[in-house]
Amino acid sequence: MDFIRHSGGPDRPLTEIVLEAGAIRFKPILLTALAAMIGAAVILNDPIFQGLAISLLFGLASSTLLTVLVIPALYRVLRT
Repeated sequence: MDFIRHSGGPDRPLTEIVLEAGAIRFKPILLTALAAMIGAAVILNDPIFQGLAISLLFGLASSTLLTVLVIPALYRVLRT
């Protein structure tokens, strides 16, 4: 959201700004989530922490999807 707010100008449409911000920020967000998922996948074999690893993996996947797709779309809809 901060990236969208700072890259906008009065002459640029909001849809263009949101798409550009998504394209620029997608790779760092995805790489960070994948690194955390790989780290959590190591714990999957441990019987004590297996539930924690599963919830961590699904939490990371859902938060990544929310960050990349849903939140920018909601921002676009609510700002117009």
